[in-house]
Amino acid sequence: MTVAERAEAFAALHERGCFALPNAWDAGSARLLAGLGASALATTSAGAAWMLGKRDSAMSRAESLENARVIIAETTLPVSADLEDGFGPAPEDCALTVREAAAAGLVGCTIEDTTRDAAAPIHDFDHAVARIAAAVRAARALPHRFVLTARTENFLHGRPDLDDTVRRLVAFAEAGADCLYAPALPDLDAIARVVKAVAPKPVNVLLGPRSGLVPMAELAALGVRRVSVGGQLARAAYAAAHDLGRALVAGDLPRFAAVPPLRLNDLMRGG
Repeated sequence: MTVAERAEAFAALHERGCFALPNAWDAGSARLLAGLGASALATTSAGAAWMLGKRDSAMSRAESLENARVIIAETTLPVSADLEDGFGPAPEDCALTVREAAAAGLVGCTIEDTTRDAAAPIHDFDHAVARIAAAVRAARALPHRFVLTARTENFLHGRPDLDDTVRRLVAFAEAGADCLYAPALPDLDAIARVVKAVAPKPVNVLLGPRSGLVPMAELAALGVRRVSVGGQLARAAYAAAHDLGRALVAGDLPRFAAVPPLRLNDLMRGG
């Protein structure tokens, strides 16, 4: 499947119903998730960073795109990438990231309004919009479709301001973003408000509201089009390794009897 064909398939997923977008972090997880029937994959900045022994947000643009290339090579599915803040504060940094993402074979990416400055973690409104507008222009200049997801991080950085979150998402939509995303929204009412505010543009939700997770069908009923999990699959894998590793160090070998007998070799490449 060509990049253009993957791009068309990925864009089409946003136009009907609600789909799961699992986040892979390496070749093996990509093959596993594809084998389970996923329609598309995303990368995870957290999972990829942990794989390299780094903290989330410590990867470079080059490292992130190399991780994406590895995942793309393992599947014929469309792949979008979590490209954090666009790897630079300026609008042109975001535009360059989009161009290089497409060159790597990605058919979409997410760019957020964070600054990497703990003292002032979110870009000012006008600058945040200018960054997304530059990313959109870069995406529109590509020879194939590219789903640009604009993300505001208010609720992940101690700014639980729903009015400002909605204002940013609406502005990102008006700047041309294809999909809108605000992780860690507090409840279903907040999700519904976001969906209504940016309609008919599709909305991505991170697992669900902080008040408690619900079946995907409930999110779909609110009009959500896409559900991703960020680093949660990678976190679960590392959590299992952490618990079993601790048991091993303590000499508790019977704990390993509970490891599910997954036929992982069946999902992996030969040679």
